[in-house]
Amino acid sequence: MDPEETIWKMEERFWTDGADSARHMVAKDAVFVFPYPVGILRGDAVWREKEVAQRWRSVVMSDQYFSRKNNIAVLAYHVSAERGDEPIYEALCTSSYLLDDANWLRLSHQQTPAAEA
Repeated sequence: MDPEETIWKMEERFWTDGADSARHMVAKDAVFVFPYPVGILRGDAVWREKEVAQRWRSVVMSDQYFSRKNNIAVLAYHVSAERGDEPIYEALCTSSYLLDDANWLRLSHQQTPAAEA
């Protein structure tokens, strides 16, 4: 599997798998930026935030962009995500990954809710 395909599969698992699975794919002291009221989370704080730890039933990523320079890869995309009885969550997202000893680790993630039409 090429690095781009590997990283996109990891990104989807962040949305759909449990926190224990995701924790093994994150760099130490990674930074995550979520919409208010969650805000900026760093390190282990990511796993204590209930809104972040709750998994999504399904996700669809569109408008996908991938860029890689040496050991850094960056994703940008639009996500439509569903969980429980909540309305579909639409957001613009970016994630960065670091290649560390042959393993890709998520270094940062940011979500901006998409404006309602």
